[in-house]
Amino acid sequence: MKILTGTQHAELDRYTIENEPIDSIDLMERASRAITAEIIRRWDKQRTVFVFAGSGNNGGDGLAIARLLFERGYRVAVYLFNIKGHLSEDCEINRDRLMEILEEEGAHERLVLKEISQGFDFPKVHQRDVVVDALFGTGLKGPLSGGFAVVARKINSLHAHVVSVDIPSGLMCEDNSLADRNVVVHAELTLTIQLPKLAFLMADNEHCVGEWKTVNIGLSEEGITKFSTPYSIIEEYEVRELVRPRSAFAHKGSMGHALLVAGSYGMAGAAILASKGCLHSGVGKLTLHTCAGNNTIMQISTPETVLLPDKNNRFISEIADISPYSSIGIGPGIGRDSNTAQALQSYLAVADDPIVVDADALNILGEHREWLGHLPSGSILTPHVKELERMTGTSSSSYERLTSATNLAIQHHIYVILKGHYTAICTPQGRVFFCPRGNAGMATPGSGDVLTGILTGLLAQGYAPSEAAILGVWLHATAGDLAAEELGEEYMLAGDIVTHLSGAWNKLKTKTT
Repeated sequence: MKILTGTQHAELDRYTIENEPIDSIDLMERASRAITAEIIRRWDKQRTVFVFAGSGNNGGDGLAIARLLFERGYRVAVYLFNIKGHLSEDCEINRDRLMEILEEEGAHERLVLKEISQGFDFPKVHQRDVVVDALFGTGLKGPLSGGFAVVARKINSLHAHVVSVDIPSGLMCEDNSLADRNVVVHAELTLTIQLPKLAFLMADNEHCVGEWKTVNIGLSEEGITKFSTPYSIIEEYEVRELVRPRSAFAHKGSMGHALLVAGSYGMAGAAILASKGCLHSGVGKLTLHTCAGNNTIMQISTPETVLLPDKNNRFISEIADISPYSSIGIGPGIGRDSNTAQALQSYLAVADDPIVVDADALNILGEHREWLGHLPSGSILTPHVKELERMTGTSSSSYERLTSATNLAIQHHIYVILKGHYTAICTPQGRVFFCPRGNAGMATPGSGDVLTGILTGLLAQGYAPSEAAILGVWLHATAGDLAAEELGEEYMLAGDIVTHLSGAWNKLKTKTT
């Protein structure tokens, strides 16, 4: 699913109008009907709907929604802000349609329309009521100011249900680095037209966007394919196509041999979880290079893993002969001892094929940024926010951080998996794929170690780095969702993600009609 810019959304509207063909007012009606249907589905008539509409086409949507709700028996109060004395053509048409309704007998009992050119008295809104924010859409060029900032603050002070049309007023579609989110409308629900906006996937916009849902209004599919964008949301059918069938004659020697470098003394858990993630990825064999002090617990916890103990009892201080292995994953729980750092540098020096780098290995790279240039092309880095910033510097916003991750991927010809809700897979070509799966229960120690194991196992089986990144992130997130569904977000642990990898694989391999 593509993520278009605000400008591209406007161009897509025009393309649809010209090529369907359809009049702009009829396309607005189509959008308003879809949004109205969603509002009706969620809230009954035992409440008043307050519509705050601007003078542009977003306001026109709001006016049409008000009319459609009135026709379905709702009480509606409309506040149309026409500060400059000019409405867009379609907004004016929908204003006039409301005025015609008000001429009908008894309409005033359920419909109020106030056109505002200057200050006004904010209405009394009860907690059960619904507020429809249709002040500004994707065409907004700067932050809200003056009276509109006051209105946004007032809406945010309410305890009512706030629904934003297309995008919360005051929020930019992409970069909100300079935004004052106190003067962005805080929606409980954002009903966005056809395709999501990039801003919806940024953590620092969560309290503005709330829950978001796309409403399909039949914008031109041909038009969508014509637009180029680096951003997209992964869809299940795309992941399903990546899964390789296992030969009936497969044996452990034909399914890849992975090497994991993980675990210092006291951090055997990271090595265990990474190993289990790798073993459940379908890999044929797994060897673990860990400190000698972890031997006993590893033999007990993952008997399927071949151990390659380091000469040091507490940390990794040397490197293994990598020639037997078809992939390498390094980092979970290895610590940041200087000897371990030198071992990492040595692994980078001898590795020619893509490797997976996570956790403490990323932190070491953050301390030795010049070593980033030694990463084999196509390697996969899996930082969380702080690990990324140790390599790239502090970011002021989620958008700036995503840009840093993308630039890192481009500069070093690697894949950067920026972990979080809507985990972002940044490619060497500058593309970004967002995973829509996953949940807050996965914010638990060891979750990332499981992902490292999965990715390493997929590379060992011959998946290309791009395929391994998308498939691995999807499996990890889906297993997390299955665990949360069964256990609850608060209860689940990283080991539960491993347990539910079975269900994640089965969902991808189940044929759909």
